[in-house]
Amino acid sequence: MASNGVNIDGMMLFEQPFLRVPYENYRKVFRTSQKHIEKELAALHTAANDLVVRSKAGEADSEETLKALDGMMKRVEVLKRKLSELQSASGNPTLAVLRERLQHLSAVESIQSTNSPEFSRWADIRLDRWLVDWALRNRKERTARQIAQERGIETLVDIDLFSDIRRIEDALARQSCTEALAWCSENKAALRKVKNPLEFELRLQEFIELARARNLIEAIAYQKKHLNHWQESHATQIYQASALLAYSPQSAFGPYKRLYDPSRWQTLVQSFRLAVYNLSTLPTEPLLHLALYAGLASLKLPACYDHETKNVDCPVCNGGLNELAKEVPFSHHVNSTIVCRLTGRIMDADNWPMAFPVHGHVYSKEALEDMAARNDGMVTCPKTGERCDFSELRKVFVS
Repeated sequence: MASNGVNIDGMMLFEQPFLRVPYENYRKVFRTSQKHIEKELAALHTAANDLVVRSKAGEADSEETLKALDGMMKRVEVLKRKLSELQSASGNPTLAVLRERLQHLSAVESIQSTNSPEFSRWADIRLDRWLVDWALRNRKERTARQIAQERGIETLVDIDLFSDIRRIEDALARQSCTEALAWCSENKAALRKVKNPLEFELRLQEFIELARARNLIEAIAYQKKHLNHWQESHATQIYQASALLAYSPQSAFGPYKRLYDPSRWQTLVQSFRLAVYNLSTLPTEPLLHLALYAGLASLKLPACYDHETKNVDCPVCNGGLNELAKEVPFSHHVNSTIVCRLTGRIMDADNWPMAFPVHGHVYSKEALEDMAARNDGMVTCPKTGERCDFSELRKVFVS
């Protein structure tokens, strides 16, 4: 915990994906620019060497030399224009986004206390970001854009990324792999680095669709071109898929029938989204859920799921959070805390627990005193109906 009362380290750990997305986008622009430069420089170097060799051999006259130099200059101009367009279209905007997000995160370091108005404003922006993230992950892009625009946080959220995800997922839902394969081509090096098989799964599905349509000649040609070089890592799947050339969807059985199952398209949608999240280091759960999990994990107890012992003041016991809390483990308390089931208040030395004489059910002194004051000194156990005078209650000592 930092001296100013703000847990900077914990917050920065949670905010890693916030910077990772624009960083990866800018790195992609840099790699594309680097490829253009290397390609054109290699061509220029080859042309220059060829010109030198021909000049030394006396095979090139002045007119040919000028023509070759003019061609080299045009290549340099084309390269310059490409790099300028790439930087203007993607590089500069991405760099501006990265800079603004860094400024947003650095602002919290100067905040003195979590109780200060500055921290409240910063936390409100963070909550708006989480709400936009939740909306985008649940395909509510219009809502996400409206929140981002009204709150002025367009550069702090990843609307463009999720817009691309939705576009490609919609194409997969229409049983088209074209857009997803184009994405794989753009991110080929990154996918290979993490050994993600998405491209193979997409190619395999296209082969399956050719077999389903009984375009056998095209399917064989497609297998040779796009699947055979995956033999080393996916030989079993390729051999199994090859059998589809002999089985139509109507005659297929066992594993071959499963390959024809249309539900594979939904699996591809999920695989694609997980691949995007992996490359962008985004969590698979909405950030809002992760933040709620952290709080719910400190409150969740077995009693929260007991209909007879629910606490009216416990957020886990009531409402939609009860369902969300099922995803987190029960909290572990080093020192036990006893809570009155009538008032929801902690029972301690100032509000000690008191038990009914017969059945022994325990409630807080404050709750029972209030009940006795309304009923001429008599108290009633709400669970068993046991009735007695307040003086008959026993004080409970917890060891």
